[in-house]
Amino acid sequence: MRVVSVAAAIAAPEPRDLSPEDFAAVARMAHAHAGIVLHPGKRVLVSSRLAKLVRAHGSRDIGEYIQHISHDARARTAAIEALTTNHTRFFREDHHFRHFDEVLRPEIVGALEKGRRVRMWSAGSSSGEEVYSLAMTLLGSNEREGRRILTRDVAMLATDLNAQVLETGRAGRYAAEAAAAIPEPLGRLWTERTGDALTIRREVRDIVHFRQLNLLGEWPIAGQFHAIFCRNTMIYFDAATNERLQCRLAEKLLPGGYLYIGHSERLLGEAAGMLRPVGQTVFRKVPA
Repeated sequence: MRVVSVAAAIAAPEPRDLSPEDFAAVARMAHAHAGIVLHPGKRVLVSSRLAKLVRAHGSRDIGEYIQHISHDARARTAAIEALTTNHTRFFREDHHFRHFDEVLRPEIVGALEKGRRVRMWSAGSSSGEEVYSLAMTLLGSNEREGRRILTRDVAMLATDLNAQVLETGRAGRYAAEAAAAIPEPLGRLWTERTGDALTIRREVRDIVHFRQLNLLGEWPIAGQFHAIFCRNTMIYFDAATNERLQCRLAEKLLPGGYLYIGHSERLLGEAAGMLRPVGQTVFRKVPA
């Protein structure tokens, strides 16, 4: 492992902007390893996002840093993480949670009461606001019913490429102002306020499992899901990549399961025949 002294890092020159050739190399790498499409108009943004990593590594220039990440998988993952925006909040695109509450939640509660196992997946979970919004919606505003649900065989998987945001999700600790987006009855029951922080209660965190996962790689995930949330992730991918991803997501749904996607995303190709629209960017798997 290369060790860079603090003095050397401070003294390192400001990395120059990406040349078109350097940008093309980064774009090829991002697409090959994460399916991310970087258009030429993003060159200044990419340069800005990578500058801190270039300095931290102590590279003479960004070209040297690109050589480094082309041979170091961990450093390459960190660079790709830096290129993606982790913009999220509790109950973002709240129509999805209303649909879940009104349509899918009664089905899930009924299945749990019959002793069945229930699994849900937040794919591209970022720092956890989405999956905790889903968990709080499932548990509901009736504490007795919510605690009964917690005794059943229910679990939620939350995955992301970015290891750092997953740590935030595991901790379940957010800025206090994040509470403004959480419906008051749910926030009162399933979160705690301590000073300037909002913390998801332990019993809620216990049903959520965070794992690092590249959606374009292997999925060591057993079983199928009642619901998959994959929202505002596919905007980074090209059409062919999205077609393959959507088919894989559909295959991981139980018959009759639901897929929730972002407001600017659309189903493509074969997946459009596997899933039928049942709401605003909500799709249900067509039983075989």
